Amino acid sequence: MSIRLAIYGYGNIGRGVEAAVTKCPDIELCGVFTRRAPETVQLRTPGVPVYNAADAEKYKDEFDVVILCGGSATDLPAQTPAMAKLFNVVDSFDTHAKIPQHFAAVDAAAKESGKVAVISVGWDPGMFSVSRLYASSILPKGQSYTFWGRGVSQGHSDAVRRIEGVLDARQYTVPVPAAVELVRSGAQPQFTTRQKHTREVYVVAAEGADRERIIKEIKTMPNYFDEYDTTVTFITAGEMKEKHSNLPHGGTVFHSGTSGINDEHSHIIEYSLKLDSNPEFTAGVLVAYARAAVKLAAEGHTGCKTVFDVAPGYLSPMTAEELRAKML
Repeated sequence: MSIRLAIYGYGNIGRGVEAAVTKCPDIELCGVFTRRAPETVQLRTPGVPVYNAADAEKYKDEFDVVILCGGSATDLPAQTPAMAKLFNVVDSFDTHAKIPQHFAAVDAAAKESGKVAVISVGWDPGMFSVSRLYASSILPKGQSYTFWGRGVSQGHSDAVRRIEGVLDARQYTVPVPAAVELVRSGAQPQFTTRQKHTREVYVVAAEGADRERIIKEIKTMPNYFDEYDTTVTFITAGEMKEKHSNLPHGGTVFHSGTSGINDEHSHIIEYSLKLDSNPEFTAGVLVAYARAAVKLAAEGHTGCKTVFDVAPGYLSPMTAEELRAKML
């Protein structure tokens, strides 16, 4: 029997989820919720109904799991707890500093409704988080380092687009090359946030917008830009379309550690991603954890989970027997 999945929010990640589901024979896309007029939303999958997001409660028994595809700045903090009262849900909340707060709110809602919610799913937080956990557990005497990019951050771009006077924006996260090579050499330096990455922001501003105010709001935005060297460049809508339409990303998690009674042996663990499409890869992770959420719910679990709480086998459509025979 197929897992009945719905998408909540049909933007870049929502379209990525739609594409990812086509690769999963055990999952069926059965609905899309949107804040736009449903009749204006054109899906690529024929026959899938589009509903008004305000009517979600009417369909609380129609889906096994709902993937929430809104932004972390303002959408998911409200949407995930609200939807966890109706459905098993998965989100990609990526404001690291606010994950404990988000977890608490979602956990309360999901336990009240008897649902499962998996939050902060993607590649970071998400797959990179798991890599950091594995590496630091295996080599406890050591240091982990995470470098993101060069690539477009959807969450940061969305945060900039929420600023008054901004029509469109792309934010690129760029590792500092010297910092990457120092870690790869086996050294264990102590970096400030500013020493590891820079940020490049390209903005299409509304006519007459106060550009100096926009720059100041970007550079001082807590949890996004205030701890980084950030450059802001204003461009036209045409330049944005021509030069910044794609959404590549990637990055690397390093763990540099030692073993032996006297720390006589050194080891470096390196896990890296190079992504042509950030939203499509993120969507693939979301769909895998949606499968896990349904399995956990079937076992009677409730409340909020993160990638740390979900065993790897739950992500796969294979049975435990198949995994032992083919993967182990």
